[in-house]
Amino acid sequence: MLTVYAPAKINLVLEVLGKDNDYHRISSIVQSIDLCDVLNFQLDEEVCFECEEPSLKRDNLVTQAAALLKESTKCSLGARIELRKHIPWGVGLGGGSSDAAATLLALNELWGLGLPLSELVRLASKLGSDVPFFIHKGMALVEGKGEKVTPLPSLPATCFVLLVPPLPKISDKTKQMYNNLRVADFTGGQFVQAALSSLRRGEALDRSFMFNVFERIAFDFFPGLDKYRKTLEEAGAPGVYLAGSGPCLFTFFSGQDEAGELFSRLKKQGLECYLAFCFPR
Repeated sequence: MLTVYAPAKINLVLEVLGKDNDYHRISSIVQSIDLCDVLNFQLDEEVCFECEEPSLKRDNLVTQAAALLKESTKCSLGARIELRKHIPWGVGLGGGSSDAAATLLALNELWGLGLPLSELVRLASKLGSDVPFFIHKGMALVEGKGEKVTPLPSLPATCFVLLVPPLPKISDKTKQMYNNLRVADFTGGQFVQAALSSLRRGEALDRSFMFNVFERIAFDFFPGLDKYRKTLEEAGAPGVYLAGSGPCLFTFFSGQDEAGELFSRLKKQGLECYLAFCFPR
């Protein structure tokens, strides 16, 4: 059996530079974190997929990734795939995309295909804009439709506290949020460039560089989200940020003790929250 870990991600900076035909051009600094789904793979005659969450068994990116890999390589092998979900889904943490990337990486090994990383990234880009990043993991600059991934040096010691508000799931959430963007929401990449300059000098993450294009939309799009932003602030978060397309919120610390104290305060309120560190490449 081959067991792999599929990490969640946080967009530290997420800009949309413009729109070309039917897709948005992004520029984003993304960090994988050690909140992980777990996938088990065993050789089998056919591709079989198992997941304890019934709503995730249909049209899952895991089975799409396996089918794409089989088709592109003409591989005759199969696999029994078991997914154990730990990443909250539909909240902006990229769990489904990470599962898909983990599947491409694992089956490339299990089936002895020997595809290079560049080919796996090419296949990943066909599955979704977040999937190529998860082939690399760690911290990276992500551009274009998400297919251009440039690995970056790891963040200095950083601890994240995530809060997942108990809000209803929204179908096609990310697509709807992109459709709600206006030309005035587009930026020129200045937030990414400022953050890159600082990070490449090995400096700690600067809150003044944090930017997410969906911030304007999110607090109208998710009724009640502002209440949970205030909850985080009142519990001691030094800044509250939207994770991807949301509605997950997060904050971060350079010290584990402060993060742990905030996490404990949120847990005592009965909230769904997570304490996470950077996931290495």
